[in-house]
Amino acid sequence: MSIVHPRSVGFDWEAAVPSHARTTITASQWEQFDRDGYVVLEDLVDAVTVDDVRRATDEFCSEADAFLASMPDERLFIAERGAITFAPHIAQRSDVLRSFVASRAITDVVRDLVGPDARLYHDQAVYKASEKPRPFPWHQDNGYNFVAPEHYLTIWVALTDVPVEAGCVWVAPGMHRLGTLVHEYVEPLGFQTFAEPPVAPVAAPIRAGSAVVFSSLTPHLTGANVSGAMRKAYILQYVGPHARRFGHADGDDGVALDDDLQYPWVLRDGLPVAAL
Repeated sequence: MSIVHPRSVGFDWEAAVPSHARTTITASQWEQFDRDGYVVLEDLVDAVTVDDVRRATDEFCSEADAFLASMPDERLFIAERGAITFAPHIAQRSDVLRSFVASRAITDVVRDLVGPDARLYHDQAVYKASEKPRPFPWHQDNGYNFVAPEHYLTIWVALTDVPVEAGCVWVAPGMHRLGTLVHEYVEPLGFQTFAEPPVAPVAAPIRAGSAVVFSSLTPHLTGANVSGAMRKAYILQYVGPHARRFGHADGDDGVALDDDLQYPWVLRDGLPVAAL
């Protein structure tokens, strides 16, 4: 049985998501997002942009991999050389990525599913190798650090084709409506809300340039990469105004996500903020 997080008791999905008119997400896409907690947006990013973004993330993941090589057991938290590499907070270090996270292709989706005012909360390149294939646990993004309001948006952009065998995203549809669930840390894979979902999971394989878009409340995982090739993704997360984080070291009152340098605006009054 899934246990609701104490801070999430009484959560109301209908009140959490924006009700304004949507200009990019179609009616059927919104219906799926509302019902299942996710939607696949095919060919969200053009091929030239994908190539540019991938070249930038390649450099940062090579840097992260070199750092892991210097660590005991070549591991740090849930990152492990030859298994899974994370390169976080890289948009601020790259003109290409800075432009990408605030581009119209991305912010039009953010406006429809978060609202007219939104900040970049987190970005990271995640490369999953097939040398040490392993799945990622079932979790909600809001299960790592509790954020209020609880619904924010993750855009999981494929930089290579990601079929099921390469470790695509899987979701537990409909469970986002429960709010944030209790998680526990499972060594060495990360935080987990359940070992197996109580609903039938759905795979979301996508090709390069497409994206899986889901709520921070949608339980999901990525499968083991047994494709023989590196799986590359760039993951972007966006919060609305007035967001506060109640992480493990943030205290009872949480921390306001209002630092314009750390959490830059990408949308103000429905319009993209060109320069982060």
